[in-house]
Amino acid sequence: MLAVDTNVVIRFLVDDDPAQHRRAVALFRKHVVWLPKTVLLECEWVLRSAFGFERAEVAQALRALAALPRVRCEDLAAVTAALDAMAEGMDFADALHVASSLGADEGFASFDVRLVRRARKHWPVATVLTP
Repeated sequence: MLAVDTNVVIRFLVDDDPAQHRRAVALFRKHVVWLPKTVLLECEWVLRSAFGFERAEVAQALRALAALPRVRCEDLAAVTAALDAMAEGMDFADALHVASSLGADEGFASFDVRLVRRARKHWPVATVLTP
């Protein structure tokens, strides 16, 4: 299994540099590819900020990537849940933080009222801390 960096995933998805795109495609064909959550988190940011992808486009691209037969994602259930929440307007990073914390027996706490309000639509474990 080969773990890849954000730039490899971006070249694979976007094809903005033909030579690097070909190399990225070759890696994805030759190896079982491991995608850490942190790489997916950074990919979401790069696709939106550098390439102008809309939330739905980001979600579609990352879901398609994760569904490739030779791709393995760290904590796929949390990534999928976070992509679902993002598609409904939640920030992907916030959604991934909450979805990755569901094993915490006391829930997820934040001072960010907006994050908690949006998170509660998907996960009732989110709690607001008063400043």
